[in-house]
Amino acid sequence: MKVGIYTRVSTQEQQTLPLQLKDLRQYAKQRKWKIEIEVTDVASGAKKRPKRNELLKLAKQKKIDCILVWRLDRFGRSLPDLINTLNELSALDVGFVSLNESLDLTTPSGRAMAGMLAVFAEFEREILRERVRAGIAEARKNGKKHGRPATARAKTNQIKKLHKEGLNNSEIARRLKIGRSSVIRLLNSSS
Repeated sequence: MKVGIYTRVSTQEQQTLPLQLKDLRQYAKQRKWKIEIEVTDVASGAKKRPKRNELLKLAKQKKIDCILVWRLDRFGRSLPDLINTLNELSALDVGFVSLNESLDLTTPSGRAMAGMLAVFAEFEREILRERVRAGIAEARKNGKKHGRPATARAKTNQIKKLHKEGLNNSEIARRLKIGRSSVIRLLNSSS
């Protein structure tokens, strides 16, 4: 099996990189897997992880059969991101192994564990949605408005005045630091 090793550290000073690489290389050797590529991202919870994307691209191109990581938190940005990525790899028939969590999607029990993770991720999303809905309902019940404040509406008189002075919509928007579409909407609604 051809594997890609992915490691990540939060900062250049973090000392776990040699440990991650040693453990992952040893695991691949024990399984008699061929290491095709080793990539490392240096990023602290960043949205952009170019080396991770590079590895996923190789998986899509069928140049590797499995991705090997030290820990799940080194690979996934969030639980939903992790679940989506694992589902994508599964659909591509590409394995995934997280060494410290003993999660091996190349085995039936590992795939079952991934299914349970997906259930928990969905549960987490539903709880969050319910909390947000409850918070909005409570705010409305107490007379609080929901959403962004109407900053442009507060400037309606200034918009009308500048329009009468002959300024075009873009100039008014720039001067009042609001959106051009807000200027147009407010001018049309007051006509």
